[in-house]
Amino acid sequence: MKDALPGGGGSGRCATGRHNEPEPLYCGFEAALQLTLKSIRPLSAEKIPLVESVGRMAATDLFSRVDSPAMDSSRKDGYAVASVDIAGATINSPVSLKISGTLAAGEKNDIQLCAGATVRVLTGARTPTGADAVVAEEYVVRKGDTVFFDAPIQPGKNVLFRGSDVSLDRRLVASGQPITPVVAGLLAAGGYSSVAVRKTPTVGIVGTGDEIVVPGTPLKEGQLYASNIVTLAGWCRKLGITARMTTVQDDYDALYGTLKAYLDKTDALITSGGAWTGDRDFVARALGALGWKKMFHRIRMGPGKAVGFGMLGQKPVFILAGGPPSNLMGFVQIALPGLQALCGHAHPGLPTITARLTRDIKDGKTNWTDMYYGTLEAGDGLPLFHPMKKRSRLSAIGQATAVACIPEGKEALPAGSVVVVQRIP
Repeated sequence: MKDALPGGGGSGRCATGRHNEPEPLYCGFEAALQLTLKSIRPLSAEKIPLVESVGRMAATDLFSRVDSPAMDSSRKDGYAVASVDIAGATINSPVSLKISGTLAAGEKNDIQLCAGATVRVLTGARTPTGADAVVAEEYVVRKGDTVFFDAPIQPGKNVLFRGSDVSLDRRLVASGQPITPVVAGLLAAGGYSSVAVRKTPTVGIVGTGDEIVVPGTPLKEGQLYASNIVTLAGWCRKLGITARMTTVQDDYDALYGTLKAYLDKTDALITSGGAWTGDRDFVARALGALGWKKMFHRIRMGPGKAVGFGMLGQKPVFILAGGPPSNLMGFVQIALPGLQALCGHAHPGLPTITARLTRDIKDGKTNWTDMYYGTLEAGDGLPLFHPMKKRSRLSAIGQATAVACIPEGKEALPAGSVVVVQRIP
């Protein structure tokens, strides 16, 4: 059996939870993800030097401005021929041709190849008019200005035809495609020295809680270091996004002021902790006072059900739980694709591969997307996915290399199931 992430199923509708305070919108995972991606618009474009575009998203389709190579050229050091002239060549009866000139890479001149002649060519040189193949020098015998060929050659052999690498008006990059080093080289071959890419966002990350302190500060009894915000900032760095992070205590006024200050200076906001609806969970309340448009708050997904998402103007805001497993899962499933969409990525989300489960995973709920951290190893044919225990903490999930899920509509997946898993790079 085969299941895919994200885990669809269910009605796809958002529903409300059963709580006394303003009831958080309660969505299925797939509905929440799609609502997130549909709500976010990429940042505006900017034109930058080509080499600086690596890691950024193309803002438009980019088409080649030239043919590359600009002419038919030789792939080898050797001798350009008209293949018909050596069609009858054999070891016992070689064909001899006179050298009528030499062409090197970068030369603008051409040589007209006459019947019964050959032209010495170097790698990258123009193939002379009248030639349709190049015989590599190691397959001939040269004596003075005469070359002996002992075998025929197919037309087109060792010739790089004009535009065969990059042809004029060919689409080299699609809008929203990441520009890799190789793609940057392809764009250079296509005539580009600068390109339009999406601007890189600045993301504010606010950790909340009386018990958390910034790493490096001496710990007091009952305190712990704010590891979540470091993890989130690390992910932003991996995405090429600038992150600004801070912590704030469980105080409504302090939280409100911090969120407002960060929203004025960033393109998106992530909060960590205070995501539920308890007496000291002020995040959603403060965001409401700031005027956010809440899209959902809680997802039928575990871990990570307390995740929330909304918009403040054009700026996306993500609420994440404080527990490390829920915090990370909420980020990679909702906030990460949302930030990638903000960067202009055409296909946001973690990369996926097909793998085989090594043990049963069981949730027991059909209206729930159950997520499992795990590790991958090589197997016969398919990689093997080893699910971790459901209650894994930070020390365990730090070893995770992938995520699998039981999608809505299923209660379990047996060992041996072929599933699509998300790779954690």
